[in-house]
Amino acid sequence: MKIDAFNHILPRKYFDLAMKKASSGFYLERRIRGIPALVDLELRFRIMDAFEEYSQVLTIASPPLELLARPKDAGELARVANDELAELVAKYPSRFPAAIAALPLNDIDASLEELERAVTKLGLKGAQIYTHINGKPLDAPEVRPLFEKIAQYDLPLFLHPARGMDFPDYPTEKASRYEVWHVFGWPYDSTVAVTRILFTGIFDQYPNLKIVTHHMGGMVPFFEERIRGAYDQFGTRSGEDRGLKDRLKKHPYEYYRMFYADTSLYGSIPAMECALAFFGSDHVVFATDMPFDSEGGTRYIRQTLKAMEGMTASIEDKQKIYESNIRSLLKM
Repeated sequence: MKIDAFNHILPRKYFDLAMKKASSGFYLERRIRGIPALVDLELRFRIMDAFEEYSQVLTIASPPLELLARPKDAGELARVANDELAELVAKYPSRFPAAIAALPLNDIDASLEELERAVTKLGLKGAQIYTHINGKPLDAPEVRPLFEKIAQYDLPLFLHPARGMDFPDYPTEKASRYEVWHVFGWPYDSTVAVTRILFTGIFDQYPNLKIVTHHMGGMVPFFEERIRGAYDQFGTRSGEDRGLKDRLKKHPYEYYRMFYADTSLYGSIPAMECALAFFGSDHVVFATDMPFDSEGGTRYIRQTLKAMEGMTASIEDKQKIYESNIRSLLKM
């Protein structure tokens, strides 16, 4: 079985409500015109049926709820989204063996309540967060209870990039150009987020904390030796944060390897093998980013499957990536 751990959907009731709650001019309607499989369940099924023994763990597609709506409305959107996700899992268990909760992160207290409801009452298997909360970093003190609660459930957080076009490439400009914010900004955004998280010391307090990074951990695997060597000299280039490393029980390099990564690299064998070498076969899960491709859903599945087959990893390691790792993470 090939379980796609990180793909995206906009369930119909959630989508209709989001259209009402979103600020004027938001891009949701444009999105489904270009990618109808986000909303059209029958189309999604036809795409899935083209691939043998293929199923999906469902996550709500971006934008983040906290960007889409004010706190009160974001809380309502989260409840509707999670109810629908649970219904889809119950109705189509062979297609959707699990789903991951959406949270209204512009209200942390509401997020903690919704996480409890989603896990204990709806049976969802973790929660999706983004690399920042409307510009607030994930190491902000008020966010820490969310990490603590998910660790207590022993379920994973799924970390999705959130950098937008309004984050310029240069300080003299007002917006990013040539989609740099997406193509290169998202891996950078993920790298910043995991770095800020690990330096909180959260892994020392909760060594069982599990965070799945979308797109194979961003830039981290490629810069393995830079991470190791540069953090050997941590604090020598600037006085800021000096001594922070000494409060961690391990070298930062070791904490980076505690994260999980997915195979959503659109079929690049060298990149996937680089990340597999860094994270290890126990910390990689199969994922495709379906349906965000130029074919509306089929291309990234096909290319990722082809890359999986072409990788030099053993059959046993591929079985872990395809199925057993995600089953263990989600307690399926």
